Amino acid sequence: MLVQTKARVGVFAIALGAYLPQFPSLVPEFEGQYAEFKKRIPDTVELIDGGLVTTKELAMAAGDRFRAADVDLVILQLLTYATSYNMLPAVRDLDVPVVLVNLQKKRAPDYEHTDTATWLGTLYACGAVGEMVADLERAGKRHAVITGVVEGGDDHAQAEIEDWCRAAQVRRRFRDTNLAQIGRPYPGMMDLYIDETNLYHRMGLYTKQFDWEKMWAIADDITDEAAIRAKAQDILDTFDIEGGGTVEKVWDMAKYVVAFEQWVKDEQLAFVASHYDGFAQGVAGKLDSMLIPAFSMLIKQGTACAVEGDIKVAMAMCILKTIAGTGQLSEMYSIDFDQDICIIGHSGSGDADISQARKPTMKIVPVFHGKTGGGYLTQFYPPTGPVTYLGITQDRDGHFKFVVAEGVNEPGPIFTFGDTNMRTRFTCGARAFCDKWSEAGPTHHMAAAVGRHIDTILKVAKIFNVPVDVITR
Repeated sequence: MLVQTKARVGVFAIALGAYLPQFPSLVPEFEGQYAEFKKRIPDTVELIDGGLVTTKELAMAAGDRFRAADVDLVILQLLTYATSYNMLPAVRDLDVPVVLVNLQKKRAPDYEHTDTATWLGTLYACGAVGEMVADLERAGKRHAVITGVVEGGDDHAQAEIEDWCRAAQVRRRFRDTNLAQIGRPYPGMMDLYIDETNLYHRMGLYTKQFDWEKMWAIADDITDEAAIRAKAQDILDTFDIEGGGTVEKVWDMAKYVVAFEQWVKDEQLAFVASHYDGFAQGVAGKLDSMLIPAFSMLIKQGTACAVEGDIKVAMAMCILKTIAGTGQLSEMYSIDFDQDICIIGHSGSGDADISQARKPTMKIVPVFHGKTGGGYLTQFYPPTGPVTYLGITQDRDGHFKFVVAEGVNEPGPIFTFGDTNMRTRFTCGARAFCDKWSEAGPTHHMAAAVGRHIDTILKVAKIFNVPVDVITR
């Protein structure tokens, strides 16, 4: 990615301090279990170690470390029974979910040869989980539980831990990066309008405003011909260009992409929402004609670029790109009632990583429909198979909401006028999907990703403390 971020995950373990002087063998047992548990945390995140907590004072010290690091998530290993007061001081002042991991060391007891220390240390399927959740509820804290076993391995438990870390990465990306708004939303698309101050307060995302005059001049100082030539080749490797492509043909486009990449790094941008509604000529007109493929090159590298000035769909694209590796701007295009299939897609910038059915194409058109000017269109070709859609909307009080659905992309004819589109079948049927999705009140844009990702999106929503409407799976 052009702008790197790494989630910060607070990790600690708890056990009841009263047990330790009674059964001294538990100390090395718990220390060993905790050391092994920390190895389960993927190295894609930064582990903030709260230690092995057996008293409320140690819990307070862990809380100090978590607050100082501004953790995106807390993962708690339950080693044996412990009172909830061993946990609460560590998380009381945090506004992130607490994932309670209840991994029993042994798969099953050797009933005749199990003494109290062995039971407490290796066989206690933690009765404290309910106590922890009860007190987290009373403290107004979000929570989740993962139960499993260490002996013999537990793929499900490990996958859940990694999924939570993946979801936490979204929060860190929102907090550590910025959103660029260039121009303003498409006139009259009031579903796209947004209060940037409210966005910062509720989602932690800061908006930087840019004028088109600045963007027109962004490549004026780009003189490194080797860098431009390399980027031109990157564009040719990414797209099949109608009529054939050469380095010379995409030279100016490559120059702007090089400039945009440096701009993204300098401004720490993970999101761009832009719309141009003027009648620029000269250099300005040239940039306007090539923005779609230029921004597509940024999406390929992890910066979500949304057309029509839609900040909310840029957020949705970023979420899917972060958790799934693909994030394509989409909207409802058409319904094939004979096949009971929705045609879903969009014109404009797209994600080359989602174009798994064939190489993306680029063509020149004389008119951008509904917009001024003409220039390059890009079309991407998502594969057949599972697909996830994510929309982000707001209620009358400015609270955000996720709207999600899973479907299956099927083979068959698609539109060929230069816009990305997919043939998606939903279990509820095309007519019901259109009704239910629309009734959820999303904006008319959504993001798409290859695969099934609702379970991870639910974790992201819990981290951000926003509701989710699940339309269909």
